Amino acid sequence: MTVNDLSSGEGTVHINYPLQALNAAPAKGLESAVNRIASILLSAADYVQLNGKVRYLGVTDRFRDVIETFHPADGEIPAGFRIESTLEADGLLLTDLVRDISYDKNGVKRPTGVIFSADSANPHEVAPIAPLLGNLTCNPGIVYDLFINNPEANVGNRFKTRDEVMTELGRILGPGCDISVELNNPFEEDFSKILEECERFKEILSEYRLVVKVPHTGPVNPENVPQLLSGDKHLDTRFDQATTAGALRGHNLALRLREHGYRINYTLMFEPYQTAMALQAKPYFINSFIRHRAKQTSKIKQLLDIYNLTGEVRYLEELRTFFLANDYLSKTETDRSLFDVLKIAKDIVAYRNIENDAGADGLDGVRHNLLLLRNTNLRDTRLIICSMEGEYNYPDIDRLLAEYAYRDVADRVIITAEPQYLARFTSANQVVSYQRRFMNAVDSAK
Repeated sequence: MTVNDLSSGEGTVHINYPLQALNAAPAKGLESAVNRIASILLSAADYVQLNGKVRYLGVTDRFRDVIETFHPADGEIPAGFRIESTLEADGLLLTDLVRDISYDKNGVKRPTGVIFSADSANPHEVAPIAPLLGNLTCNPGIVYDLFINNPEANVGNRFKTRDEVMTELGRILGPGCDISVELNNPFEEDFSKILEECERFKEILSEYRLVVKVPHTGPVNPENVPQLLSGDKHLDTRFDQATTAGALRGHNLALRLREHGYRINYTLMFEPYQTAMALQAKPYFINSFIRHRAKQTSKIKQLLDIYNLTGEVRYLEELRTFFLANDYLSKTETDRSLFDVLKIAKDIVAYRNIENDAGADGLDGVRHNLLLLRNTNLRDTRLIICSMEGEYNYPDIDRLLAEYAYRDVADRVIITAEPQYLARFTSANQVVSYQRRFMNAVDSAK
C-alpha cells in the first residue's frame, strides 16, 4: 500500500495498492511479463472491486509484442503506452498495452496534457529535444530540401536516403514518440505501391510509432500534378474548383489506409471549414496550420484598408497579383474582375475573424477545431497546432491553452514547430541577469 501518490499531485493523499497485493499467481509461462506490471498501482476503489476475484495475472499478445519490439529494461514498460486490463470470466486479469503518447514509461502520464512535437528530419537538430517530445512530423520538403539535400544540415553527406534518416530518428526518439511520415506521392494510382511505402515505414519505425501523413489534395490530381512541376508551377484550376473525386482523394486514401491498420495524420488543413469533413476520415491527427494563413490575412487586410481609404484601383490590382501568386486564383484568372477581387478580399477578412477577438491573433482556426474536437466521437484523435513563427505565435497558443474554456480538450493538443523555434521560448531576459549574478558569485568564491 502506498500513500501520497505523487502522480496525482504532490501532497495529494491517496491510498493505492500495487497489483501484486491481489495475491494472484502469474499465468503459466508469463512470469517475466507479469513481473513488469506487478508494481502498477491500483486505486483503493479498484482494489476493493478486484480483491478476491482475480486468480491469475496475464498479459495480451500485444503486450508481449511491445516488449519484444522495444526491449525495455527488466521490470519496465516502455513510454508511449497506456495500461488497460480486463477481468476475464475465469478470474484471469489480462493486461494490455495501448498506444498512447500521453504516457511516459511504466504507465505514468506525461507532465502536461499538452504534448510537444518537432518539425524536423535532422537527427542533429532533434537529439537535444528528443526526451521532451511525444511526436515528430516530417514531409518530403523537410526530409529532402531541409536535410538530405542540404549540405549544411546533412554534414558530410552522411545520410543519403529517407530510410536512413527515419532509422536514425527512430533510434534517437525511442519508443514513446510517434513519428508522422508523409507519403512521397499521394497521387499514386496503384494503391499497392502506397501500401508498400507504408510497409517500409512500419519496418523501420514499428506499427506502434508510425503515423502516415496523408494530405488534402484539393484540385490537384494525377492528371494535373505535372503542372506543379514545370513552367510557372501553377495550376490552371482554382483551389475550390476540384472535382468531387479529386477533392475527396485524400479523405478516401486516409480511410483505406486506416482499414489496413495505419494511424493517419491528415494534413494541409488551413481553414476551419476543412475540419468536419476531415474528421469523417477518422484521422489520428488533424492539423491547424497558422503561420502562412495569418500572414496572408494581414497582407490582404492591409491592401484592403488602403484601398478603402484611398479608393485607388492599383491596390485592388496588387491584391489580384497577390491572389494569383498564392493560389487563391488560378493562373487562368489574370484578368479576374477587380470587383470580384474586392469581394474575395472582404470575404476572407470576415471569415478569418481578424477584426475581432476570435481571430486577431490568427488562432480562430485553432479555436474552431478545439470545439469540434470536443464533440467528436473519435476518442484518440488529437489536434496538431503547426506552422508557426515570430514573436507571438507560440505565446498566444500557450495563453489560449491555459484558458478555462479549453481545459477539457487541452490534453488532446500537440504543439509542433522547428526545434529552434520552441527552444527560444524556454528563456527570458532575466535568465541572463540572474545567471550573471550567480556565476559572478561562484567566481568570487574561488
